[in-house]
Amino acid sequence: MKFQAPKGTHDILPGEVERWQWLEERTRGVMALYGYREVRSPIFESTDLFVRSVGESTDIVRKELYTFQDRKGRSLTLRPEGTAPLVRAFLENAPLREDSQARLYYMGPMFRYERPQAGRYRQFWQIGAELLGSARPEADAEMIDLFRAVLHDVGLEEVTVLLNSLGDATCRPAYREAIRAYFKQHEGKLCGDCKERLATNPLRILDCKVPSCAPVIAGAPSVLDSLCPECA
Repeated sequence: MKFQAPKGTHDILPGEVERWQWLEERTRGVMALYGYREVRSPIFESTDLFVRSVGESTDIVRKELYTFQDRKGRSLTLRPEGTAPLVRAFLENAPLREDSQARLYYMGPMFRYERPQAGRYRQFWQIGAELLGSARPEADAEMIDLFRAVLHDVGLEEVTVLLNSLGDATCRPAYREAIRAYFKQHEGKLCGDCKERLATNPLRILDCKVPSCAPVIAGAPSVLDSLCPECA
């Protein structure tokens, strides 16, 4: 019997490994300069962690999780992203909460049952950072500058940053309601998944890649019309 790497995965071989190591070390250097510390969380967590954090109605939870039961019947999931495990580690480990603001980052393999294609694998690597303990817009600006510095340090000069906002707790409900009302008027033109999202999380409709939904999404209300002065 001939064994091969599972579909959607690939081996990283000598020659390529060294390039990965270089990228990881350059990234760690920039993170240290900005005061960020690395957290290495388990590659599997309680399934409920991702259901609550990512959202039960999302495609990630409904279609892309690698979930299994251990020998005692507990539902566990290979991590599909790194933010939820990092926040769980922050809440669980008191030393991480000693400062009023915690600057933490992660890097490592993530797992999603996606359709493999060029540049997209079912096991992929992700680097991310979180500034916990601040709701100020300066925290967002710091995060943008942090990853600008990472990209610059690894030699990527021609970088375009696209900014978006869904508002805050004050103005987001109005936008959510505007989106819900708009898509309700066009429900007959939505795909089956988007009809379900309309009832659970209408903002997720904006992420739909089904071609038949594209014209409806293109006419959706702009978030700019709903932002409060603090977010605008």
